[in-house]
Parts: sequence; C-alpha cells; structure tokens
Amino acid sequence: MWHDLFSIQIPLLDKVVRTVAVFLVVLLLLQLFGRRETAQLTGFDFVVMLLLSNVVQNAIIGPDNSMLGGVVGAVVLLLANGVLVRVAHRVPWLRRIVKGRQYTLARHGDYDEANLRRLALLPSDVDQAVQEQGGDGVGDTELITLEPGGAVVVRLRRAEQSATYGDVTELVARLERIERRIEALAAPPR
Repeated sequence: MWHDLFSIQIPLLDKVVRTVAVFLVVLLLLQLFGRRETAQLTGFDFVVMLLLSNVVQNAIIGPDNSMLGGVVGAVVLLLANGVLVRVAHRVPWLRRIVKGRQYTLARHGDYDEANLRRLALLPSDVDQAVQEQGGDGVGDTELITLEPGGAVVVRLRRAEQSATYGDVTELVARLERIERRIEALAAPPR
C-alpha cells in the first residue's frame, strides 16, 4: 500500500511532458473557443470547465495513480503556468495570446453588436455591468470595454457620474465663500 502511494508508475519525464502538453493544448482551446474570467462564468461555463478538467485528467496522469505522481503533475502544472506568465510578460505577441485583448462593448451609449456576437455576450450582460458600476443602462455610458483580464470597465458620461466626497467638499467650501460674500454685501455700512 505505502509503495503505491509514493512510487511513480510512469517515467518522470513522461509525466512532465504529458502535463505541459495538456496544459498548452487546453490553454490554446480556451483561447480559440473564447473564455471568460472565473467571476464572469455562467453556470453552464462552470460545468464545462469542471468536465474539461475531468476529461484531461487521464491525459495528464496516464496510468499513474500514485499520490507522488499527482503531486508531481500539480507542481509541473503550476511551474508551467508561472513560466508562461513570466515569459508572456516580456514577449508582446505571446502576452496577446495568453492574456487576450481589449474589446469595446459599447461606445457613446450604443452597443458594439459585432464584438458582443464575437464574445457571445448579450446586451443584458452589458447592462448588468453598467448597473453594477452606477449607471442605469448603456445609454448612460461613454465607453464600455472588456479588458484582457476579464474585467468589464464602464466609463459613464460626465453627467451620469456620481459625485465624490471631494466634489461635495469642494462645493460646500465654495458655497460657504459665496455666503460670506453675500453677508458682507448685505451688512450695513459702518
């Protein structure tokens, strides 16, 4: 029993090559078929991701069911990811492949229908992001983008932006100055 836990049942190089190859293929497939960040996964997307991990499991571990083999696979997978992220940081064309690119979802209050279709997003998905960031709908926006990291960034029209604490403090100070001037003008001459 103990022997089965710690004895890798396939050559170590085989385990490393399998893990890196499956990692790169899954990464490529996710880029080709579109991906959303975890925070934006629908229930359907989440189920597909879970099933995908199960489908590729045997390709990674092969006939090896040892605990040590699983640990080696996990370490190799994390190392491959770390190396890819660092290399992509220095190589612009690889960064575009790994991180993706920015997409405009709406401009000047109008949806970019072509990009919504390309990304398999509905206008209601965009409206939800607008509402989460303080707008009522796409008509309140100047620009909406889907960033490479998966975040939806909403830039509201100036008239729709909320006042900050600093804005209110500045207005109060200006009103106080105006009140003092009015009081000085209204005061009887001495």
